Amino acid sequence: MTVLSPSLSRPKLQSSFLCCPLKYSKPTNRNIQPKPTSYPRIRALDLDQNTVVAISVGVVSVAVGIGIPVFYETQIDNAAKRENTQPCFPCNGSGAQKCRFCLGNGNVTVELGGGEEEVSRCINCDGVGSLTCTTCQGSGIQPRYLDRREFKDDD
Repeated sequence: MTVLSPSLSRPKLQSSFLCCPLKYSKPTNRNIQPKPTSYPRIRALDLDQNTVVAISVGVVSVAVGIGIPVFYETQIDNAAKRENTQPCFPCNGSGAQKCRFCLGNGNVTVELGGGEEEVSRCINCDGVGSLTCTTCQGSGIQPRYLDRREFKDDD
């Protein structure tokens, strides 16, 4: 019987990626059942309360930033589908408002002193006594809230 030196009996497996050499084990012929495959587990992130709040605020901000313009757009579309027959409130549906300077008579009376008065034509309404309603622009129909707003690009 020949005795082999320890270096010849077991091969040493080494790798530059490992810190210590692997040990060689002799294969056995027993009935070995394969190990169930195990998948790498993803550990839950350790989140503190401030991180959770920051993520929540970010998600809500994005949702509000998208939701509000979409809401206004759908309201404008729905309002355009409905007929508007409500009379204008400031002018009672006439399309004209009484002049505030001459109180609707077209003339302005100014007291000069010493009992003298001067009557002149109103320069605000040009003597007509009424002005075009600024709310309905003379149509006599009350504009909807979103119709009154002017959306301008600030660029």
